[in-house]
Amino acid sequence: MQYFQIQRILGILVMLFSSSMLLPALVGFWYGEPALEAFTTSFLITIVVGFLIWLPVKGQRKELRTRDGYLITVLFWLVLGLFGAIPLFLLDMSVPDAVFESFSGITTTGATVLTGLDDLPRAMLFYRQMLQWMGGMGIVVLAVAILPMLGVGGMQLYRAEMPGPLKENKLTPRIAETAKVLWFIYAGLTLACALAYWAAGMELFDAIGHSFSTVAIGGFSTHDASIGYYDSALIESICILFMLVSGINFALHFLSWRQKSIKHYWQDPECRAYVSVLGALFLVCTAVLIHFEYYDTWTVLRYSAFQVVSITTTTGFGVTDFSLWPTLLPFLLLYASFMGACAGSTGGGMKVIRVLLLYKQGSRETKRLLHPRGVFPVKLGGRAVPDRIVEAVWGFCAVYVFTFAVMFLMLLSSGLDFVTAFSALAACMNNLGPGLGKVATHYGDLEAGVKWILSFSMLLGRLEVFTLLVILTPMFWRR
Repeated sequence: MQYFQIQRILGILVMLFSSSMLLPALVGFWYGEPALEAFTTSFLITIVVGFLIWLPVKGQRKELRTRDGYLITVLFWLVLGLFGAIPLFLLDMSVPDAVFESFSGITTTGATVLTGLDDLPRAMLFYRQMLQWMGGMGIVVLAVAILPMLGVGGMQLYRAEMPGPLKENKLTPRIAETAKVLWFIYAGLTLACALAYWAAGMELFDAIGHSFSTVAIGGFSTHDASIGYYDSALIESICILFMLVSGINFALHFLSWRQKSIKHYWQDPECRAYVSVLGALFLVCTAVLIHFEYYDTWTVLRYSAFQVVSITTTTGFGVTDFSLWPTLLPFLLLYASFMGACAGSTGGGMKVIRVLLLYKQGSRETKRLLHPRGVFPVKLGGRAVPDRIVEAVWGFCAVYVFTFAVMFLMLLSSGLDFVTAFSALAACMNNLGPGLGKVATHYGDLEAGVKWILSFSMLLGRLEVFTLLVILTPMFWRR
């Protein structure tokens, strides 16, 4: 294990992260808010600590190994969430609340302990939105575009950070170029989203803030009523479009840009499954809401389309309180969040491709019962998937479900009712945000211990379970 090299990289990344507190400070200065002092103090604390971490080992120059990549990825997300809580703590939030809000932002979960967002300092609102934007594609992927210039190889970080069972595929031959391509696409989508919101009638500040959380599939808003604050079909349509696009594997966006064609979107089996599931859920929600006569037909279509895309992609925006819908629908959408968006996107959940492989593997086992000697390869896009990947997917899902069950029991032991405990854990571990029961609107009323458990579950979900759990095994630390 290259401990000195890990320390050096961690110091560099902490110093880089400190710059994220300067923009909110400028926003506070622009609007003449007292929050300016909290962000400037946080910037100084963060950059000084980062410098002190880096200084003793600044001369280290060694290539990272796979284990080093996993450790620094986990350490950085952990440290990032803790340092990100400093300005929130200085703005009079308790330690559990500040850490919860920070982890929720950087993991793009979107669960919040705050109420009265419309009256909060704009610097604070901007900071929350920006945390989600940085966490969306993964700040580690951003770092690997910079670290090679500092003499640090980035492939190990990239493999530890990027989600999905096929994550070792690269868009370009060099990892730094891959990271730059991903962030070019990411920034381009964010700019397009902000301009679209602004043109549709959002104030510029809100347009920028909501573009950050939309493309990041985060869900934080600058208003308590979320997107429902605007009551605009046009704004909702723009939001749906960019949530859909951000939930697709960014490698497909790269191919579309390079080949000037969109045909490969439908040729990709994961993307087809993603769109098909969203379409099916929309039809079910529409039929149920029309049957129970909740709204007029036009409103049913608007709300169904928005909430299906928002919850399934794990964004978490709202135009209405979906927890008040007929009991079937809230749980159906919550179950859909376990699937989440596509691998290689900014979404959470287990990822569509894993669910698709589970379905195909289940179908293969059924065929084997009827034809024990038959050979039935699992195929995606006409190509056989190696058994090693199928086994890894089964292992991932087993660990995911087992971890969920253990943490669910921990929440029940704290005194939470079944619906609140289940939905809160599902919303945090899937990086969704809104839940049911007592957490339908916010998490502020939960006990401090529960908030710590849910903060850990956000990190667990963001790092896709294995990346975090692997460093807790004795084998990881053996030479």
